[in-house]
Amino acid sequence: MQNIAILAGNIGQDPETRSTQDGKKITHFTLATSRPRYSEGRVLRDENGYRVQDTEWHRITCFNGVGKTVQEHCSKGMKVLVRGRIHYTKWKDQQGNDRYGSEIIAETVQFLSRKQTESERGGQTDYDDDIPF
Repeated sequence: MQNIAILAGNIGQDPETRSTQDGKKITHFTLATSRPRYSEGRVLRDENGYRVQDTEWHRITCFNGVGKTVQEHCSKGMKVLVRGRIHYTKWKDQQGNDRYGSEIIAETVQFLSRKQTESERGGQTDYDDDIPF
């Protein structure tokens, strides 16, 4: 038996890292995956002729070196390929109701695009000082 998840998509927000009580670092981010919507065996299209897409959001958790690499090199909007396993959790909310959640525990994260600079995201950062000539 195996629990394998492979997702390719866009990062929804900049990764966030927190530390546990014993000092371990955990990095989280969300990943959006999209697929075309079908009706009666055909891809649905909008009034402009574009495919209608259904988007799903996945919570991704990274530990150790994978988390450090993601924190340093990933940003919102990047395309990544995540390989890992599905992890389910159950807890009780403040009213005593059972609540359920799921996340992907990443074993590897491959970068399919590069990290965007501030200017590409709409900022006015000047990177001319980084040019080596």
